[in-house]
Amino acid sequence: MAKNFTIVVWAKDGCSYCAEVKEYLTEQQLDFKIVDVTNHDDYRDILELKYGVRHVPVVEIGRDHQYRAITEVGIENLQIVLQEANEVFN
Repeated sequence: MAKNFTIVVWAKDGCSYCAEVKEYLTEQQLDFKIVDVTNHDDYRDILELKYGVRHVPVVEIGRDHQYRAITEVGIENLQIVLQEANEVFN
């Protein structure tokens, strides 16, 4: 999958859903950055301001100040947004 966008995963230690997201992205050979919110409530404050959630995982996909966030749990939600990003940014 060609990629002309950035992926950022907000995650914490011990989160099985976070591990699932990271595993899926790795399997798809997609590079991603991690923002570890473990022991960083101020990072959760940022998520709340940006997206109205304090939970993880949150996945941001985009480029050039055009980002979409996946706040719903489930790989199927991530797959939909990745497909859309491929169509928009490639």
